[in-house]
Amino acid sequence: MFMSEFASAPVQSDSVATALTVTVNGASVDLLPEGALWWAEASLLVVSDLHLEKASSYAARGQMLPPYDTRATLAVVERLMRRFQPDTVISLGDSFHDRKAQERLDADDIVTIRRLTAKTDWWWVEGNHDPLPPEGLGGRATMRLDLDVLSFQHEPSASPRKGEICGHLHPCAKVTGKAGRSVRTRCFATDGTRLVMPAMGAMTGGLNVCDEVFSGLFPDGLLAAATGRDSVYAVSFARLVPDGARGGARWRL
Repeated sequence: MFMSEFASAPVQSDSVATALTVTVNGASVDLLPEGALWWAEASLLVVSDLHLEKASSYAARGQMLPPYDTRATLAVVERLMRRFQPDTVISLGDSFHDRKAQERLDADDIVTIRRLTAKTDWWWVEGNHDPLPPEGLGGRATMRLDLDVLSFQHEPSASPRKGEICGHLHPCAKVTGKAGRSVRTRCFATDGTRLVMPAMGAMTGGLNVCDEVFSGLFPDGLLAAATGRDSVYAVSFARLVPDGARGGARWRL
């Protein structure tokens, strides 16, 4: 009964990927396998926690990682914009991994970001990793953006706010399967009143939705919308297990 109040069956959003349609504070939105949210009524695409230049941040501290995370993440955003042709794009905070990330951007990636921000009404929501608005990359910066029945900010409010769409927590779901095996993947977390977005960054980790942080945000339970390669799957809370529980394979999408 809990899930049926705000989640519907998966719908085909395009010829490739299948979205899961949910209702958040009365607004019908599509949750996409890439970890983005599409609000067709507002022609709005939302992405969260891109953490651009995370690899170069680690490299500066002596931990060498392949320097391709920014390009891979931007490619996903560009593909989604090409598919949906949004009027507005919101990047929901922690778009950059640290305050100096912009200085480390490759010239080609700067061109890509400027191209994307020039195509739409682009908003950078300020996050804890990037509290200063980007300069020279296009778009506008804000702490919070209210649009009709939905409100967009980086960190969840301490007390429930109806229609709140946020990021920051990088939710992941570990799901039990056949023969006691389990899979772990990024997910959306929602109770129909508020929604927490998964991190889209190519090198971002995640926090299990069984963590007490989420129980504080969703005291009456939550729906985990788990992202697969081509689809998003509604998972009841009863099938979720904490990271310490027994299980086999782990997915890191």
